[in-house]
Amino acid sequence: MKAEPVLSLHNVTKEYPTTPVVRALQGVSFEVNSGELVAVVGPSGSGKSTLLHIMGTLDRPTSGEVTVAGHRISQLSDKDMSSLRAHHIGFVFQQFHLLSGYTALDNVADGLLYTGLPLGERRHLAEEALRRVGMGHRLDHVATKLSGGERQRVATARALIGNPSIVLADEPTGNLDTKSSDAIVELIEELNESGTTIVVITHNREIAEAFPRSVGLRDGRIEYDTSWSEVA
Repeated sequence: MKAEPVLSLHNVTKEYPTTPVVRALQGVSFEVNSGELVAVVGPSGSGKSTLLHIMGTLDRPTSGEVTVAGHRISQLSDKDMSSLRAHHIGFVFQQFHLLSGYTALDNVADGLLYTGLPLGERRHLAEEALRRVGMGHRLDHVATKLSGGERQRVATARALIGNPSIVLADEPTGNLDTKSSDAIVELIEELNESGTTIVVITHNREIAEAFPRSVGLRDGRIEYDTSWSEVA
């Protein structure tokens, strides 16, 4: 019996009520199974950011169905969606979004702030997550004292701390130099090999082609999905 996908989008559209109406997504359908590493790649204006917000339940589609970890988004209240994000979705952003006056440990521990876990347990799990991404030697360093690559590792640890069903990484190498970028791609591959399900949003085709599966997005539509050729 085939396992249910971790993430499923069926005929998803997103329109913004401007004049004229902006159709950011136009009938997007694809699935992500447990353990996959998928790149969603496309140029600026292709709908990647809108898709990220909908996959991450930060926004609702205009039409179509989105299912995350077995939960149909259309059936959830805003409160339930927040709970779903807290327990099932990890985010890695291009801008890191770390609190500058906080240590690496406390930045990562904050990733479980809305789960109800006591501070001591959150800090223990944060230390484990930081060691997993190679930052065990920087636990007590404040974010402003870390390099760009180190800050992205901290941000990745924060996304992993709750053992989410899926991690969504938005241009995770966008603010990094080539060496740091290569190291983050290698880290993403290592995390996936250890079982983490990851979707990377990127404009960089070279990065997308390094991953096992890539989905091309253009003008709000899926242009290609390398899994199609595997099925054929």
